[in-house]
Amino acid sequence: MKVVVQRSKRAKVIIEGETVGAIDFGLVLLVGLTHEDTEEDVRWMANKIANLRIFEDESGKMNHSVTDIGGQLLSVSQFTLYGDSRKGNRPNFMAAARPEQAEELYDKFNDALRGLGLIVETGRFGAMMDVELVNSGPVTLILQSGA
Repeated sequence: MKVVVQRSKRAKVIIEGETVGAIDFGLVLLVGLTHEDTEEDVRWMANKIANLRIFEDESGKMNHSVTDIGGQLLSVSQFTLYGDSRKGNRPNFMAAARPEQAEELYDKFNDALRGLGLIVETGRFGAMMDVELVNSGPVTLILQSGA
């Protein structure tokens, strides 16, 4: 499981002109799943994100988590995180989980985050989405389970 985590001042997902998910201050999560991922990976990643200290304290040091600051999450499924372009110029997505497996794990991931007391907005699994965000910092991290 890979998640690109971006600290955001505001963000939204638009599908065919309609805003389907939006947050104010918090994190944008681009979520990629591979066929080897399990519910354990999902739980580990949810806990990591909920407790990741990437928000500044009063001294300007990254000491607060999204949980600490009462931030929100915008979670967007992103199978292209498992694109492999080592050969040729067109990415190969063979490492990405099949849609039925990925959707189930993606839903469990978002439920795990909600179970930790976080507000989670989402895009729509498998849809063509436009994601707008104001990256704060900018702060962008790539997290990977099992790594």
